[in-house]
Amino acid sequence: MASEPQNGLRTFKTAWFAKAARKAGLADRALCAAMCEVANGQSDDLGGGVFKKRLNRNRHRSIILTKAGAYWLYQYPFAKQDRANIEDDEPRAFRQLANAFGKTSEADIARLVSTGHITEICDGGEADL
Repeated sequence: MASEPQNGLRTFKTAWFAKAARKAGLADRALCAAMCEVANGQSDDLGGGVFKKRLNRNRHRSIILTKAGAYWLYQYPFAKQDRANIEDDEPRAFRQLANAFGKTSEADIARLVSTGHITEICDGGEADL
């Protein structure tokens, strides 16, 4: 269960992201802190509801999708040592995902959480311990 809301930033991660984040040592608490930075403009806005955020002292980066700034979804992590950046054609694909995410209803979000496709890691405050 996520923590108490502070800024209304409900943040989720996909099941695939969760697995990759565990391997990379990216804790939910750090992801929530990073999300607050994204909301404050401390990230690269790739347009169309897609953001790129540097994580854990710039060793990893993440692609994040948003639904009107109310819901945020960690979609894709990558290690800087493995790839310097995403490919030129990838932002378009991520924007298509963000567009689809933007059309999800509260019921859709609840269903995705209940089936394990996404996990809520924070809802504006700090991640659960």
